[in-house]
Amino acid sequence: HKHQFFCESSGINAEYGHYYITNNLSMVISKLLSRSLIRCHSTAAAVAYNSQNVPIQQTKLFINNEYVEAVSGKRLEVINPATGDTICDVAEADKVDVDIAVAAARKAFSYGSPWRTMNASERGRLMNKWADAIERDIHYIAALETLDNGKPFSDSLNVDIPLVVNTLRYYAGWADKIHGKTIPSDGSTFVYTRHEPVGVVGGITPWNFPLAMFAWKIGPILACGNTAVMKVAEQTPLTALYVAGLAKEVGFPEGVLNVLSGYGPTAGGAIAQHMDIEKVGFTGSTEVGKLIQEASAKSNLKRVTLELGGKSPNIVFDDCDLDQAIQASHMGVFFNVGQCCCAGTRLYVQESIYDKFVEKMVEKAQNERILGDPYDPKTNHGPQIDGVQLNKILGLVDSGVAQGASLQTGGAQHGDKGFFMQPTVFADVQDHMDISTQEIFGPVMQISSFKDTDEIIERANNTNYGLAAAVFTKNVDRMYHISTALKAGSVWGNCYNVLVPQSPFGGFKESGFGRDLGEYALNHYTEVKCVTLAVPQKNS
Repeated sequence: HKHQFFCESSGINAEYGHYYITNNLSMVISKLLSRSLIRCHSTAAAVAYNSQNVPIQQTKLFINNEYVEAVSGKRLEVINPATGDTICDVAEADKVDVDIAVAAARKAFSYGSPWRTMNASERGRLMNKWADAIERDIHYIAALETLDNGKPFSDSLNVDIPLVVNTLRYYAGWADKIHGKTIPSDGSTFVYTRHEPVGVVGGITPWNFPLAMFAWKIGPILACGNTAVMKVAEQTPLTALYVAGLAKEVGFPEGVLNVLSGYGPTAGGAIAQHMDIEKVGFTGSTEVGKLIQEASAKSNLKRVTLELGGKSPNIVFDDCDLDQAIQASHMGVFFNVGQCCCAGTRLYVQESIYDKFVEKMVEKAQNERILGDPYDPKTNHGPQIDGVQLNKILGLVDSGVAQGASLQTGGAQHGDKGFFMQPTVFADVQDHMDISTQEIFGPVMQISSFKDTDEIIERANNTNYGLAAAVFTKNVDRMYHISTALKAGSVWGNCYNVLVPQSPFGGFKESGFGRDLGEYALNHYTEVKCVTLAVPQKNS
């Protein structure tokens, strides 16, 4: 293969006849990248990335368009989940740093500031330029995401980072289309509404899709004209810290975007309790979501949106396209090694096809999940995020065996390096078992049988969660009936994990409230102001 690499600062246009640049040249380019002297653009990856050659460019907090150390000087360790080795350490923000970031965001949002007086169309243009810069550096950002999170490089490159780019572009398009109405009111008045930005918004994002969840939050925040203080997960801060610098590069004013790495109880807690933050958007566990809601009530009643845990039912009827249902259900559990809040881990299969379905699922788990180095193109199953999460999964697997579920395959740690979990399938799972009621957040499938529609609707809804659900059937009437009856924020028909920028995503019950993505997300980041003006005479 031949690829051309264009280096902006030097004007070099070099053509190589090999798939990857030679090792010596890749080292030179890595050093240049780390010094921010050049950016290489390519139609294919410029470097054969592995865990040893991904340059770490940003490890400081991003506040007011500058990279700065935490006031305390503290730093936290970032671990490679695939090896258990230390990648680097990054600045550890706490309450003092949150206060500084909020002050910068507050100043950027002040009346008459460059951000507040900017045309909405210009906000959209900046967001598109930011998306372009991320797309330009997509191979490096994908490699960094894989290093930090452990997911296969192919997933980072082909799924996660394109979703980031597409989400920013989607909301860039909304920037100049958010507006109020004129209202034909009674009396001699002229009444209109304005949809105004709420102000300073705090975002707290998880480690399972680090940069994608960052984009889900920051997209509507900026499109609506707010400023942001984003606290990213302490396990996976590297990509968000890097792309924050790209926002400065393309022209975002000082203080509009601030990105902090730090722990939940300190930095996250300071955001949730802050009196000068008007809105918090959180993605994470139900337990922490409740703490954020409580902090809002005890502080300034800031508005809160929560995208929390799930235990999603996936219902397979005997009239479905069986191959389609098997493939989608397999990916519904094992994609991202089960570290998905909407994973379809409660898999219900109609009795007449149950045995065949279980057999096929076990076969796929054993033969199609390839565990190994996340940078190896053959790998499609990476590690869990850390040892804490791995041990939680192993404990729930043990409970499944103890409570009588049939362990068909897997159930143990894979290898002695990193935090890999074997793809695991349980059959004959009963609804009362811990593996059927608790969110496992790992590659563990639980399969149960059911008889008819009425039974499965009741069983599917018998959970504290309500994030997602799926139904596989060729019967349109049945599909409509069940999708209406299920208590879940997203219901997929003959598919699973379809998440696109245009469609809203969020939960019922203890899966949270509010919506990410789509037009609906914009509602959480604006205030509606009604303006009533007296007029001498009103005419139609």
